[in-house]
Amino acid sequence: MRLHPPLTPLIAALPSTVPFVGPEAQERDRGRPFRARIGANESSFGPSPRVIARMESVARDQWMYCDPDNFDLKQAAAAHLGVGAENVVIGEGIDGLLSLVARMYVAPGDAVVTSLGAYPTFNFHVAGVGGRLVAVPYGNDRESLDGLLAAAVREKAPLVYLSNPDNPMGSWWEAGEIIRFIEALPETTMLVLDEAYGELGPASALPPIDVSRPNVVRMRTFSKAYGLAGIRCGYAVAEPQVIRDFEKIRNHYGVSRMAQIAGVEALADQAFLESVLTRVAAGRRRIASIAEANGLKPLPSATNFVTIDCGSDGAFALKVLQGLLSRDVFIRKPMAPGLDRCIRVSVGLDHELDIFAEELPGALAAARGN
Repeated sequence: MRLHPPLTPLIAALPSTVPFVGPEAQERDRGRPFRARIGANESSFGPSPRVIARMESVARDQWMYCDPDNFDLKQAAAAHLGVGAENVVIGEGIDGLLSLVARMYVAPGDAVVTSLGAYPTFNFHVAGVGGRLVAVPYGNDRESLDGLLAAAVREKAPLVYLSNPDNPMGSWWEAGEIIRFIEALPETTMLVLDEAYGELGPASALPPIDVSRPNVVRMRTFSKAYGLAGIRCGYAVAEPQVIRDFEKIRNHYGVSRMAQIAGVEALADQAFLESVLTRVAAGRRRIASIAEANGLKPLPSATNFVTIDCGSDGAFALKVLQGLLSRDVFIRKPMAPGLDRCIRVSVGLDHELDIFAEELPGALAAARGN
């Protein structure tokens, strides 16, 4: 038997898991594709035609490395938000930026505060640097600002995570409450404010950008409203020294030439974004009506998905999910206690929601044993 070079103790102790099992892996296991892909909160509406045309025009140029400074995209993102380029860092989606922020602020054994059931990829990166997760239960299907604050103070946490609007529940806090939370945080605690769904919710949920605070980093993505999940591109906005610290460790060739170009064009086409927001709102209403027609309760949503209360416990909701998967409808569900009574359905194209409407009654009947 051959010996393996030893891993570090930290990595050796980690479980061999990933935060998500993708629909592609599920399709391989099933041996057939899904008919409706409405589980990953992607935008089925895709990117702007302007973005597609630009990507097609530069396809032959992909033999060149990307600009390691991300100059054009940094300038575009900064102008879009009304800040300086020194306040922006580009990364491989929010996931890539979360990996960096965990490395920057979390030493082995440090407590890191998040919500029980919130975005699991953040937890994955915290575990990867040896952090100790402190999970605060949701309250009334929203992340508990008071609970997160109390835990951050109690644990002297260097890092706290909050998404607004929220995944997986679709809930949100108004900007005034977020500002109150920020002002109450210890100055030594960095807040990661994940605004992946920021474009999709009410404008009143987004506080004004304030790059003077050194303990807040706000993250945005092109994966949701802009329809570019496949290119892996996002950005963070923060005080200049925080951005300089990101620059110390980021992968300077991590964001491809194509992704940088697509991001610039996406930001430039705000008219297309507005059209997507209109379609998402209509899709949320359609999903809600399907849920209500089947005796289920849709929760209010500020995202491109609707979380649906199945009216029982986690075991029942899991049966509903499994029933839909067996009927070739890809959805997901929250798994944390208290949230696990729900399923989560992404806004899709009309024909995908037609399929969901057709298959939900059968999935519910099977879950009930009828």
